[in-house]
Amino acid sequence: MKKPSTRSGPPDPAGWPVPVQVQQAVTAARDRQAIDTVVLDLRPAHGFTDYFVICSGQNARQVQAIADAIQLALKQTQARPAHAEGYARADWILLDYFDFIVHVFSQETRAFYALERLWGTAERVELPGDQPPAGAPTPQ
Repeated sequence: MKKPSTRSGPPDPAGWPVPVQVQQAVTAARDRQAIDTVVLDLRPAHGFTDYFVICSGQNARQVQAIADAIQLALKQTQARPAHAEGYARADWILLDYFDFIVHVFSQETRAFYALERLWGTAERVELPGDQPPAGAPTPQ
C-alpha cells in the first residue's frame, strides 16, 4: 500500500512552512495548551519521516487531551495514525502519520529522552506564534 505524502500538494495558503496536516496537529496541540510545541524538519537529516511534532503536557490528563485533540483534528481531514502508542501511561504518546510523527510528552519524559538533542541535525521550523523558550535571550 502506498503511503500518503505530505510532501506534495498545494502550498499552505496561511503561509506556514510545513504541510497543512502538520499545521493542524500544531494548532490542535496549542488549543489544548501544550507546552513548548516544536516542529523538526527531518528531511535534511534523511530521517524515516519528514517531520516531528514535539510538545508537552503538565500532567497525564493533559497529555491525553492533547493527543485526543490532534487525532480529532486530523480525523476531520480523513487522516488517521498508522500507529499510536503510549496512551494508557500518558508519559509519551506517539502518533505516526507516516510523513510526520507527533510526540506528546510529560515534561519529565521529554527532558529524559531529549528528542530535539538526539535529532540535532534536524532543522527546527519557525512557526507562526512561536514563543522563545523559557530563559532564552530576547532579540534586541
